[in-house]
Amino acid sequence: MEVEILDAKNSKSLGKCRVESGTTIKALKNEVQKLKKSLNIDRQALRLEPRGKTLKDSDTLQSLSISGGKLYVKDLGPQISWKGVFLAEYAGPILVYMLFYLRPSLIYGNVVPKAMSLTANIAAVCWTSHYAKRLLETLFVHRFSHATMPLRNLFKNCSYYWAFAGYVAYHVNHPLFTEPSAVVLYAGLAGFIVSELGNFSIHILLRNLRPAGSTVRKIPIPDSNPLTQLFNFVSCPNYTYEFLSWLSFSAMTSCIPALIFAAAGMYQMTVWAIGKHRNYKKEFKDYPKCRKAIVPFVI
Repeated sequence: MEVEILDAKNSKSLGKCRVESGTTIKALKNEVQKLKKSLNIDRQALRLEPRGKTLKDSDTLQSLSISGGKLYVKDLGPQISWKGVFLAEYAGPILVYMLFYLRPSLIYGNVVPKAMSLTANIAAVCWTSHYAKRLLETLFVHRFSHATMPLRNLFKNCSYYWAFAGYVAYHVNHPLFTEPSAVVLYAGLAGFIVSELGNFSIHILLRNLRPAGSTVRKIPIPDSNPLTQLFNFVSCPNYTYEFLSWLSFSAMTSCIPALIFAAAGMYQMTVWAIGKHRNYKKEFKDYPKCRKAIVPFVI
């Protein structure tokens, strides 16, 4: 059978592909690349209509009832791997924060005290350990359902993380920084450690749900690790723990910029969580009705 490929932007024909009816969309993308070399498979979004829904790679032409018909391809633009974006956006905050912490004279001039405060030292360890954990998870834990994302996301994501790193670091490491009480410091530290362990536990559980090299989706349920019990209440406990980590960091440092960072992150994660929660309920008819998206009993 022949399938005509048209540009979704102007409906101009790129040519025809001769394929079998059982050909998958993923395999068809290889044929489209032969028609237009610049359109590698990661840049392609194949659709039934110019502005229609992007077809899944696992769909077959037969299942889509395409017999000698036509498909539209949208150029998604330059792409970069998800792993590459994550490594860049997580390495940056460590470097930026350490600049303020290890070389304060470059930032604050000659008003730098002889030694950093205990809170500043602990905050530096917490900050770097958080992003070091993220880097290691990117390399060894996370399994991505998509190979790439638009290159423009690299600049957007890095700007967010790197700018907030400088904003928070400037205040926590400032010569005029006032430390909180020991009770507040250590209570915040305890909350941060527990939240980080909880976040890591959820990521491990989610990784084990998806076999390597697949896009299998299952209903996540708690395992023997008590920190995963939050799955009984929310669909995205990794986001819940992430917010609690930064809320604890904000309390530990009594730093308003850190609290703003936590609030900005919570807003974005809530948007993501609501979307994922909606998809879970749509995909699984037996999905637990008692769960919320990110905040137990509320959202």
